[in-house]
Amino acid sequence: MSDTEGHQVYTGYDRAAIDRAGQAEAFDAIGDRYDDVFPHKEGQLAAGAWLAKELPAGSRVLDVGCGTGVPTARQLADAGHRVTGIDISPGMVELGRANVPGADFRLMDLADLEAAGLGPFDGATAFFSLLMLPRKEIPVALRMLHGQLRPGGLLALGMVEADVDDFAIPFLGHTIRVSGYLREELRQVVSDAGFEIEGEESFAYAPASTDVSPEIQVFLNCRRP
Repeated sequence: MSDTEGHQVYTGYDRAAIDRAGQAEAFDAIGDRYDDVFPHKEGQLAAGAWLAKELPAGSRVLDVGCGTGVPTARQLADAGHRVTGIDISPGMVELGRANVPGADFRLMDLADLEAAGLGPFDGATAFFSLLMLPRKEIPVALRMLHGQLRPGGLLALGMVEADVDDFAIPFLGHTIRVSGYLREELRQVVSDAGFEIEGEESFAYAPASTDVSPEIQVFLNCRRP
């Protein structure tokens, strides 16, 4: 079963409303420059370390929006976990496979995850991947991830604090669309999806590029009860 009610969450979502136009293409073009522009990932590393430590040895972990596989997929694989990474960017998936050969990387939209039958998982990460969705889809994606986790499963979530919805921003010479919440609303959306929030940290982050604005990153350590 894919969730607590035994049905696929995305089945009831208007698939015609899913518009990823330009998102994957931007990350394909950015390629491994992404890790150069975002070199310091203390918050992501700390959240990944929490997940790696809290999970039983050899756990199955899903990395949503895995990107280049660095640092998260590598961090989890090095800790002895079995990592499946998904991303909509073919270029990022290729880099992930090269950077973390011990993990399993799939070219896949998270909206197709339930139908792929890859779960259930013991843990999952979603570091800055859900912010690429419109706000109306983020709660759906969170409920889907809840359903992909075994009872007691863990989710490490990273978002940028911002009160925006499907907002176009310049990003390393390309345009991407992002969404976000202020912190209190983010907590509510995550709780409404069925997760218990066990920890929270925030970091002021200044990318190593004047083309990308400084941001406040919020990391939530979550559990499916």
